[in-house]
Amino acid sequence: MEFSLLFAALMGTLAMWAMLWWEAKRGNAADCARSLWDVALTAAVVGLFVGRLAAMIGDGVNPLTNPKDIIIVRGGVATGWAALAAIGTVLAMGGKERWIVADGLSAAALAGLAGWHSGCLARDGCLGTSSDLPWALAQEGSAVTRHPVELYAAVLFAIGAFGLAAWKARGRPPLGAPAAAALATAGGVRLVTEPMRLALSAGPMLWYWAALLIGTVALIILLLRKRTRAATVVATPPAQPESQAGP
Repeated sequence: MEFSLLFAALMGTLAMWAMLWWEAKRGNAADCARSLWDVALTAAVVGLFVGRLAAMIGDGVNPLTNPKDIIIVRGGVATGWAALAAIGTVLAMGGKERWIVADGLSAAALAGLAGWHSGCLARDGCLGTSSDLPWALAQEGSAVTRHPVELYAAVLFAIGAFGLAAWKARGRPPLGAPAAAALATAGGVRLVTEPMRLALSAGPMLWYWAALLIGTVALIILLLRKRTRAATVVATPPAQPESQAGP
């Protein structure tokens, strides 16, 4: 029996918590009345559960007759369904503050994905397709060196997480933009690293393209809207007080 999924989940949870703790000192989602950690943890659990069920059903395994397989890794987690369930949980728990909550969790979500992928170290599952690059690694007993593709993904997600956190702290992005950027980053990282994995299927690629396109389009719209509003404010002269107005 293999419990590497649980270790990967633990790594992702710790990374997510660390990013929320780091951002909290910089005023992350300061106006939000909800606990970002509670929302993040609930969304992660729901996402993993739904994604695991979807993977089992996709492999022809009945969750009702094989309940132990929900926590014991047999075929992994269905990424797309897990992401949809997690995003839906965040939006539902956020209520009227759903976009503040989503933005507040955007960098932490990417950090959690970085931790999740780094969990490959526990099961010796970091390697992908063959490579002759200097940093390529070989499995024990094999002379074939391979891309450490899971570590590539972990590093890229970590860079995205800290970059997004810095933008939120200094750039004053419009509401919803950090969440859109996180979605686009998640899809983009998986698209870049997926061809280096040992198994390549069309299903996940469609999910990743959807995340990249939806996140990018939403981000562009929000940034253009912010620029348009700023230009309108600059172009509109302030109204004069009635006492100083001309006859």
